[in-house]
Amino acid sequence: MKKIAIIGSGSWGVALAIYLAKQGNDIKIWSFSESERDLINNEKKCKFLPNVVLPDGIVCSTKMEDVIEVDTDIVLHVTPSKFTRSVVKQYKNMIKNQSVVICSKGFEAETLKTLDQVLKEELPNTKIAVLSGPSHAEEVSILIPTALVVASEDEELSKTLVETFKSDKLRMYTSKDVKGVELGGALKNIIAFCAGVCAGLELGDNSFAALLTRGLVEISRLGVALGGKKETFYGLTGLGDLIVTCGSLHSRNRKAGFLVGKGYTIDETRKEVGMTIESIDNIEVAYKLAKQYNIDVPIINTVYDVLYNKLNPREAVTMLMTRDLKEE
Repeated sequence: MKKIAIIGSGSWGVALAIYLAKQGNDIKIWSFSESERDLINNEKKCKFLPNVVLPDGIVCSTKMEDVIEVDTDIVLHVTPSKFTRSVVKQYKNMIKNQSVVICSKGFEAETLKTLDQVLKEELPNTKIAVLSGPSHAEEVSILIPTALVVASEDEELSKTLVETFKSDKLRMYTSKDVKGVELGGALKNIIAFCAGVCAGLELGDNSFAALLTRGLVEISRLGVALGGKKETFYGLTGLGDLIVTCGSLHSRNRKAGFLVGKGYTIDETRKEVGMTIESIDNIEVAYKLAKQYNIDVPIINTVYDVLYNKLNPREAVTMLMTRDLKEE
């Protein structure tokens, strides 16, 4: 049994809490919301996973010092990416020998940095890992078989995390490509948003297949330029995560794109989805990074114009279909 602190009470944080508690671990969750804390503690429920009852062994608090204790073994960071640095600053002085695992997917929009860069800046002497892969919270919380990847520069930490997480319901793989694993998880949200737009426009399976295939090319191009290994983007944390996020009704990024395809504004879409939509912020970051590194990403550029330059989604499809022809 390990003592595990989970920073964030959203759907993924609570799903991980449920899974790890059922493996016999002592789980404490930090939440910024008193109402979410009370729902978890008093009713054993999570508003983002309404059909799941939390097992015993999970306690939630809005006080960071109650969650990260001296004998805490592992800290899982599971906040929206835009709050990563500000939340880490709240607990950085509490970190002694604990390892920190990034379970969020995204960028720091202001600096264009990946989350592992943010944590290395704030926690320079701490062992850090990234947990990613094709994993909807709704399915992990009810123990549907899932495969994930833990990436770290520290092999001993990777082994420890594999031993902590593995079961007959969760298969674990390791990787040393921290950058590639993290970028696959962040960039695939953009293509999932585009898949939702296609669904909203009722474009069909042919369009969907073309989008995923060419979208993966753009993810790998940009990801390699940013320091990831090409093969990583064709594994679980790239292609695998892309498939599950683009094709599932569980995906909030796909749902957001669907709404935009139906004519909703960004503000209307955020309100309708009701949870953090990483793809909308990630699109702007990816657009800026592609410009900075001079990477050809026509899908990312076009969806950026849809969101920020008022390009009509159907016109965007025509623009992509009528680009200059080339070899695949």
